[in-house]
Amino acid sequence: MKKTTRKNLQFREKYGPYALVAGGSNGLGAAFAEALARRGLNLVLLAREKERLEASAKEIKKKYHVDAITFAVDLADYEKTKSIITGLTVSIGLLVYNAAFAPIGLFENTNEEHLSLAAAVNVKTPLLLAKLLSGQMINNATKGGIVLMSSLAGVQGSPKLAAYAATKAFNTVLAEGLWKELQPHGIDVIGCCAGAILTPGYQQAVTSTERATASKGSPLEKSKIAPGTLAACDVAEQTLKALGKGPVVVPGSVNKIARFVFTRLLTKKAAIGIMSKNTGGLS
Repeated sequence: MKKTTRKNLQFREKYGPYALVAGGSNGLGAAFAEALARRGLNLVLLAREKERLEASAKEIKKKYHVDAITFAVDLADYEKTKSIITGLTVSIGLLVYNAAFAPIGLFENTNEEHLSLAAAVNVKTPLLLAKLLSGQMINNATKGGIVLMSSLAGVQGSPKLAAYAATKAFNTVLAEGLWKELQPHGIDVIGCCAGAILTPGYQQAVTSTERATASKGSPLEKSKIAPGTLAACDVAEQTLKALGKGPVVVPGSVNKIARFVFTRLLTKKAAIGIMSKNTGGLS
C-alpha cells in the first residue's frame, strides 16, 4: 500500500492528479511509474509492448490503489501519441519522458532507418510532448513538471554511440532552457543525466558482451558491470527528489564525479578518447 506523507501530498498537489510516463512498461519507466504511484499520483503509461504495459499497470493499481491508464503506442509516431494525449479526459501535471532508441556501432555502418528512429524517439517526440503538455499547463494556469531522461553519454562525443549521445545532449540542453523559461508559470523542468542503469536491457547487453569475450566454460563476471551503475528505482527516486531544485540531476556519487571530471578537468579530446575505450567493445 502507498504511504501517505506530507511530502507525498505536496508532491501530488503540485504534479498531479495524473503523471504521464512515456516508456513506462518496464525498466526505468516502470520504476518511475511505481515511484510516482507511491507518491499518490495516478498514471497514464505509454509504451509499445501492450502486455508488459498492462501487467505493470495492474500491479501498480493493486499495490498503490491509484488509477493507471495504458496506451500501446510507438513513441516514434508523434502524431499518434499526440492524438492519444489530446483525447484524454484527465489532467496531466507531470511528464516523464523515458523512452529512447540507441543505434549501436560505427556510424558508417548505421542505416538511415535507425538514425531516423533515434531522432524521432529521442528528439522529436520529447520536444513536442514538452511543448504540448507545458502549453496545457500554462493555458489551465496549473503548476506541473517535466522530466527528460538524458545520459552521461551525451556529455561528450561517444564513439559507437554517436547518434544516441547527440540526442541525449539535446535533451540536457532542452531541459536547461525550459527550466528557466517555465519557472514563471510554476512548471519545474529537470534533465536526468544518468549513467548506466541496471535495467533488463542493460543486464542483457552486459551478459551478451561477457559471453562474446569470455572463454568457453568460464563463469560470467559481475565486474563487467560499469562503475556507478544504479538500480532503476534509485535513479527514479533521486530524479523525482531533485525535481524543482535545479535544471539537471546526475544520480549517484560516482556519476557526479565522472561528469565533473569529463566536463571540467579533461580536455574534450581526452574525454572522447576515454569514452572511445569504454565503448570500443560495442557492436
